[in-house]
Amino acid sequence: MGRRLSVSLTLAGVGLLMLAGVHAAGAAPVDPAEQAGRYVVEGVRTLDDRNRVARSGAAIDSVEHGRAEITALPAEARRLRDQGFRVLERRAEDFPKADAGYHNYAEMVAELDKAVAAHPAIMRKTSIGKSYQGRDLPLIKISDNVAVDEDEPEVLYGAHQHAREHLTVEMALYLVKLYTDGYGKDPRITKLVDSRELWIVPDLNPDGGEYDIATGAYRNWRKNRQPNAGSNTVGTDLNRNWSFKFACCGGSSDSPASETYHGPSGFSAPETQRLRDFVLSRRIGGVQQIKASIDFHTYSELILWPFGYTTADTASGMNADQQAAFMSLGVRMANSNGYTPEQSSDLYITDGSIIDWLWATQGVFAYTFEMYPGPNPSGNGFYPPASVIAAQTTRNKEASLQLAEFADCVYRIIGKEARYCGNGAVWSDDFESAKGWTVTKGTATGGLWERGNPEPTTQNGPKQLGTPASGDNDLVTGRKAGTAAGSNDVDGGTTGVRSPSIPLPATGPLTLDWSWYFAHAANASASDLFKVSVLADGVKTGLFTKAGAAADRDAAWASAKADLTPFAGRTIQLLIETTDAAGASLIEAGVDDVVVRRS
Repeated sequence: MGRRLSVSLTLAGVGLLMLAGVHAAGAAPVDPAEQAGRYVVEGVRTLDDRNRVARSGAAIDSVEHGRAEITALPAEARRLRDQGFRVLERRAEDFPKADAGYHNYAEMVAELDKAVAAHPAIMRKTSIGKSYQGRDLPLIKISDNVAVDEDEPEVLYGAHQHAREHLTVEMALYLVKLYTDGYGKDPRITKLVDSRELWIVPDLNPDGGEYDIATGAYRNWRKNRQPNAGSNTVGTDLNRNWSFKFACCGGSSDSPASETYHGPSGFSAPETQRLRDFVLSRRIGGVQQIKASIDFHTYSELILWPFGYTTADTASGMNADQQAAFMSLGVRMANSNGYTPEQSSDLYITDGSIIDWLWATQGVFAYTFEMYPGPNPSGNGFYPPASVIAAQTTRNKEASLQLAEFADCVYRIIGKEARYCGNGAVWSDDFESAKGWTVTKGTATGGLWERGNPEPTTQNGPKQLGTPASGDNDLVTGRKAGTAAGSNDVDGGTTGVRSPSIPLPATGPLTLDWSWYFAHAANASASDLFKVSVLADGVKTGLFTKAGAAADRDAAWASAKADLTPFAGRTIQLLIETTDAAGASLIEAGVDDVVVRRS
């Protein structure tokens, strides 16, 4: 650009002549490094602020909501920075002028950095990794002792799986501001920050988001920007790329050109891989620390919970109490923001979604919030005007806080805290999701321990129970019924299963509770055994033994208890073993609802 003309701007009746570095005709060419560019100046709120910007030599293009768009030489932008203004280069990837209130990727990162600088004691910014195009995927942690991994319930807020849903990034930035600016001022927020570890992933799809606004006009782009092998199409729908029930049920597309293309396999997209890896990293001692989650989307004003792949309310992996807890908390949150609460599949079938994966594989009470506008917008609902950002993010304040408050025990909302979370529970497993038990090498040739939905068997009465003590799954020896009662029972020796590592509190008393049964036919003997032991520092200590006998014993759930106080302060594993040592005995066993408590 050879020269820029002076611009006359009248503000509040005051004439300002902005001398904008006019270059005389015939002057030496301008160094490309000193070519004028477009910038955004934040904090321009008063007439004096505008005059200072004008006196720098910059040409003011517009001023809205405290943000001035200017055309300026780099030296002029530097002068404004020296005066204390926050000056951002306005890149090609930006929102239409009317929606300048939205944050593009660079502006979002700058906002996060600003918040960290203002609240270093309670906020930390890291990254879960890189997007396909190499952009950082920021991760925010907010907690009172932010540098320490404390034993506190954890909450995950996620945003922007779908590129065109820019309002969700604003929701994430709102939550950062809510929890940081409110700490020490609002007792409710202070209590949550002191008693929770709050994680926020504000932008899971920055590549798609930047592409959507790259021309200064919206492209209506949904997917990420990963090329599809063997096709000239680009992009995977991240919220169809999670591995649970991947591409199972007509809730996504096999076509790479489709907006809901699920990708070639679960977690084929680097963005979903990175978030998956972070979630799995929060399994400490085999226990998922993230207890509750909201994944923000637009639009339709809905609160959704699993499952999306099936219309059944209580499909495998979702028992009646769990469904009731999901629904009750969903309804309560909806009462605060006016959204409609419903099971995800009530909207439409989806497979490979994040909330189904979080619940089915990690036991996280995971919700999708479909934000403003409602289901029948007058225009394109994915692009609400920037003027609604404040109202529509604040609208979810109460619901977001409620989720965090119930994260210690969502079952509290249906009055079953004592059963599922209470009585000083420090570790538990109801076997509804995989928590890291491993089958140990033993001598048994059949009927090995496994987690799953058991099939009943009978021989002179029940021998393997088809109904767990709770939920849909238990730990059982050979869960399939087979063609006869003895088809998949324990044979040939001992089968064992070992829990994940369990760090015990340093003080007791500590108890272990569990539900169990041990069944056998009359051809059993005292050498057939059901045993529960503790492994600590390489030493095995027996806690409970039930021996067989030459008599028929039917399966029936019973409760047992053992003292773990001698192991306080140590990390242990539980070992459960069943032995068939009397020839062709019919031996079956089951375990459910294992709980370690500080009693």
